[in-house]
Amino acid sequence: MNVVIPAAGEGVRLRPHTHTIPKPLINVAGKPIIGHIIDSIIPLNPEKICIVVGHHGIKIEDFVRKNYPDIIDKFLFVHQEKRQGLGHAIFVSLEHIEKEEILIILGDTIFDVDYNEIINANKNIIAVSETDEPQRFGIVEIEGEMVKDMIEKPQNPPSNLAIVGIYYFKNGLKLFNSLRHIIDNNLRTKNEFQLTDAMKHLLKEEEIYIKRIKGWYDCGKIETLLETNRYLLNKCSRFKSYKNTSIIPPVYIPDDVEISNSVIGPYVSCGRKVKIKNAIIKDSIINDGGKVENVLLSNSIIGTDAVIIENFKVVNIGDSSIIEPVKKEV
Repeated sequence: MNVVIPAAGEGVRLRPHTHTIPKPLINVAGKPIIGHIIDSIIPLNPEKICIVVGHHGIKIEDFVRKNYPDIIDKFLFVHQEKRQGLGHAIFVSLEHIEKEEILIILGDTIFDVDYNEIINANKNIIAVSETDEPQRFGIVEIEGEMVKDMIEKPQNPPSNLAIVGIYYFKNGLKLFNSLRHIIDNNLRTKNEFQLTDAMKHLLKEEEIYIKRIKGWYDCGKIETLLETNRYLLNKCSRFKSYKNTSIIPPVYIPDDVEISNSVIGPYVSCGRKVKIKNAIIKDSIINDGGKVENVLLSNSIIGTDAVIIENFKVVNIGDSSIIEPVKKEV
């Protein structure tokens, strides 16, 4: 079995953070999104893990090479030259790997699911979950547990069952041929080649079933990213003691973080080499090298190497930014 992780999206709704890093490298609960995904599929022992990258893709490759050196031979990085939709991303990946069993996992979403249940079901499967915002997702129409139709981000959704980003195909070649069909015939939806359109074509000769899951943690917006951070921290809280500082778990704080005279938590995730002084912080993410001083922070995301000093409550600043008080002239 081969795994495909599409990770070439621009992450518009997570700007300013995605101006400098790709969305899959956004930190949540002490680790980039794609790190959580890779860790969840390693036990499956796939033959290849194909990651489709785009702008800033070299940063994803660098992360993987640094953190998974023992299995780096399993990884293949495919560059999507032009962003032409998820269907196109899957198509270019399948040009480079064996087209047998294929497991596709979107690179910007974290799942709490038993992948073995999907793989061992011995049928084509799309993971779905009920949503209150069906206009944001691909939606399925079903008969029993079998897919009858799919619509990408419909204005008038026929159901609230969202396609959440896990797909399993017993025969990758048939999927590849359906993708080739929509590309060769320039069949686009919202000016992109959609995986849903290829799967609709595949339905003409293959049955596809749904797998209902509850452990679906969207990282596509600031609000949902913080929600996902809260969920993961309840499972992986980590910290040590600091001088004159109160830690309220769950939090994730690496050992190389410096903290003094502060109250941290609950639901705070820190990257490496963060520095915090005279601060009260809760429900926030501070990325690698962030510096926070003399502040009260809540529901905030601080970018890599960003600096924030004094008197802010809710902040969302990108990498290498600096916010500090204006010095009055004497």
